[in-house]
Amino acid sequence: MTRPLLGCIADDFTGATDLANNLVRNGMRTVQTIGVPQDDAAPVQADAIVVALKSRTIAPTDAVAQSLEALRWLQAQGVQQIYFKYCSTFDSTAEGNIGPVTDALLDALDSRFTIACPAFPENQRTVFKGHLFVGDQLLSDSGMRNHPLTPMGDANLVRVMQQQTRRKVGLVAYDVVAQGPDVIRARFAALQAEGVQIAVLDAISNADLQHIGPALTGMPLVTAGSGIAIGLPQNWQITNAAADGLPSATGLRAIVSGSCSVATNGQVLRFQLSGRPSFAIDPLALARGDDVVAQALAWAAPLLQDGPVLVYATAEPEAVKAVQAQLGVAAAGELVEHALAAIARSLVDAGVRQLVVAGGETSGAVVQALGITQMVIGPQIEPGVPWTSARSGENTLHLALKSGNFGSPDFFTQAFAQLHE
Repeated sequence: MTRPLLGCIADDFTGATDLANNLVRNGMRTVQTIGVPQDDAAPVQADAIVVALKSRTIAPTDAVAQSLEALRWLQAQGVQQIYFKYCSTFDSTAEGNIGPVTDALLDALDSRFTIACPAFPENQRTVFKGHLFVGDQLLSDSGMRNHPLTPMGDANLVRVMQQQTRRKVGLVAYDVVAQGPDVIRARFAALQAEGVQIAVLDAISNADLQHIGPALTGMPLVTAGSGIAIGLPQNWQITNAAADGLPSATGLRAIVSGSCSVATNGQVLRFQLSGRPSFAIDPLALARGDDVVAQALAWAAPLLQDGPVLVYATAEPEAVKAVQAQLGVAAAGELVEHALAAIARSLVDAGVRQLVVAGGETSGAVVQALGITQMVIGPQIEPGVPWTSARSGENTLHLALKSGNFGSPDFFTQAFAQLHE
C-alpha cells in the first residue's frame, strides 16, 4: 500500500484539479476527493491527495471549519505535509478566506511559519516585489477587478494578506528567490527573527518555482496557488511516468459554463463563431419560474450525437451586474448554479460521458449533483486544467473542471480533440 506524502486542501473544485494537474505532471500519482471523505472510506493509495472544498466565498467561520475537517482527515491518512491551495489571482472576499484559513491551519499544526505564493507563470500569473500580475497587468487593473463575487482591487499581496491575518506578513523578494533554495531558507530564518510568520514569495518563472520547492522541505504548511506544485514533488524524488493514465474515452460530449471571467467569455464566443451549437441560460427567466432546465435539455437532445454542445450562463460584467441588481448577488449565483447542475446531471443521463465544466462555483455544483466523490487525475489539456476520470452512479465519466480564468480561446474544442489523440 502506498501511503500519501502530500495532503492538499483546495478552496474550490477547479482549483483542486489545477493543483492535482501540476502534481501529476511532475510525477506524483494524485487522487482528488470531492469534499472530506466519510470515515468509512477506503484509504487512498496515491502519492498525493487533494481534498476539494467549495469554501472560497462562504463565511470565513464556515471555511475554517471545513478546512480543519479536511486537515484532520488528511492527517489520519498519514501525510507528511499540508498544502492549502487558493486561486492564482489570490481572490477572496474582504473578510477572507485565505487569511483566516491560513491562521487556523497554522494553529492546528502548531506551526509558526508558512509562505503565500499564488504565482503560476505558465498561466501568466507572476509575483514581483510582492505585487501580483495577470499577464502584463497588475491584478488590480485586470479583469479580476470586476469579478462578481471576489473583486480584487489591490495587487499588493503583502497588504492584502496582512488585512486578513493576525500574523505579521513579510516578503521574500525576487533577488533572493533567484539565488536558490539555500538563500531562500536563510531569508525565511531572518524574517522569523523579525516576527514574520507568513512570507509572500516573488516568482516570475518556472525556474523560480524550482528554487522555491526545495526550500519548503519539512515545512508543515504550504499555502499557495498551484504553481508551487511544480517544484514541490522533487522533495520526495518521485518520477512516476504513468501518473496521468486514464481509461479510453467514450460517449457523448458537452460543455456547461457558468463562469463570467474574461477568458471564459472569449471561449464561449470562439465556440459560437466556429458554428457549434450553444444555449444561453437567462437568470431572470429562472427567477420567473420558467422551466429553463427542460428547455435546455429539449434543445440539446437532437444535437448531442453531433456534439459537443454548449450550455452557458457566461455573460459580460455589465450584464452580470444588472442581473445581480435585480436578484441579489447570492440569489443570482445560486439560481444559475442549480440550473446548470441539473442540466449537467440530465446530460449525463442522456449519454454524455465527456463533460467540460467552466467556472469554480459551477464545477462545485455540477460535481455534487453528479454524486462524484473521487476523481483520478489524468493528462493536462492546457496549463492548470487536466482531464479526470470519475464515477457517477454506474457511469464512468471523463470530466474537465476549468477555472474561469484559465485556457486559450479555443479551449472548448481543443479539450475534446486532445482526449481522442
